[in-house]
Amino acid sequence: MTIQRSSAEENQSGKASKSIKKISRNSKSGRWLWFWVGMSGIAMVSATAGALLAVSLTSTPLQQAQLSPQDEAVFDGDRISGGVLRFSELTRPVNLLIMGMSVLPPDIQNPPEETKNLKYLPQVNSFDGLSDVMLLLKFDPETKKIIMLSIPRDTRTEIEGYGVKKINAANVDGGPALTAKTVSNLLGGVGIDRYVRINVLGVAKLIDALGGVTVYVPKDMKYQDDSQHLYINLKAGKQHLGGDQALQLLRFRHDELGDIGRIQRQQMVIRALMDQTLNPATVAQLPKVLDVVKEHIDTNLTVEELLALLGFGVRTNRSNMQMLMLPGRFSEKNEFNASYWLPNKNGIAKLMAAHFGLESEEQQQPQVTDPGSLRVAIQDSTGGDRSNLQPLIRALEKFGYHNIYIAKAWGEPLEVTHIVAQQGDGDSAESIRNTLGFGEVRVESTGNLASDISIQVGQDWLQQKSILEESLSK
Repeated sequence: MTIQRSSAEENQSGKASKSIKKISRNSKSGRWLWFWVGMSGIAMVSATAGALLAVSLTSTPLQQAQLSPQDEAVFDGDRISGGVLRFSELTRPVNLLIMGMSVLPPDIQNPPEETKNLKYLPQVNSFDGLSDVMLLLKFDPETKKIIMLSIPRDTRTEIEGYGVKKINAANVDGGPALTAKTVSNLLGGVGIDRYVRINVLGVAKLIDALGGVTVYVPKDMKYQDDSQHLYINLKAGKQHLGGDQALQLLRFRHDELGDIGRIQRQQMVIRALMDQTLNPATVAQLPKVLDVVKEHIDTNLTVEELLALLGFGVRTNRSNMQMLMLPGRFSEKNEFNASYWLPNKNGIAKLMAAHFGLESEEQQQPQVTDPGSLRVAIQDSTGGDRSNLQPLIRALEKFGYHNIYIAKAWGEPLEVTHIVAQQGDGDSAESIRNTLGFGEVRVESTGNLASDISIQVGQDWLQQKSILEESLSK
């Protein structure tokens, strides 16, 4: 049978050759796929060699904290990448805790002599402050997904040995190990494999080393706080930001959503950075990037592990990068003596079951969401009259979506409608996309805060409007 098949294939070689040529001409995506794979391999090898050499020649380690054996035991020390030739390949799911550090007053009590005549004190390189940005990233080679969970800095939770506080204080109280314990307890016992701490100076230098970032600034932003060395002055619109400007966008929180609005902008910047920098060419620049930011980073990742995570990121489809936010609500004015983000335990349990594999017995059963129970927000980005959205609302109602409301317009003009799974329910967002027949599903938390699904209406809606109106009239 093998010989017969080989003979048949040989007899058809002429036809096959023509077919292959035809496919080659008509399938640019196929050529690009193989080009991408080839470049990924070449770039990863060269980047690996260069990065190892760069780090071996520097006296500054990536891990700058001295952890006790007890603190080291908080993290899963098992190998996450392959051995020998497979050392840059991720071999198991990895949960990585990332902390963006602010600067505490004690850090700036003794400023450098050359800065004493300044009207403000410069930010100081430190890892001992509050962790004002907290992200839990899951890199999963089994599902080929990257999941990012943003944890608001004002989250009210128990910090072991220190009582109930805002979660960003855990680093001040006990460093990365206590922060990891606190995050794990908050999230139902999820394991944390590694940590990264990066300070504000490092974030700006990292973005500069990556060539800046092109992003849409949603509105004019101006704010000054000398005590925090915070000077923000940005204009609305799509623009290419350098490190200092991007840091202004990331740190601004003086609007109606406070820190939650800042988290949404962080997710926008992170997605933009991923889109433009997670490619073989950027991975090849890793030695340069590490050299620029190494003194501003503290991590228990080895260089080999860092390469494995970056390599996985390069190969991950952008639609498989999902950004979530810790379920909860703002505290009321008179509820506590401070403002908090109050975590929703049931919401956290559902989120961790769906995205991090922590399932209770009742959550092991398939969960089907009733369309009628979903809160669907519509955010127009086309600048049109609200009446233009009525056919969209009627179409959704026809298919059982009854809890629909028009929310604040989306500031960035969109070509393609974004169907945003605000609470992480990608399946429900996909169902809406299939119902409407247009749009792009995004699992992230940039939509309306009170919604389950936010439909950020783009120009493609204007093309589909007449089709929907015709179908509704039948």
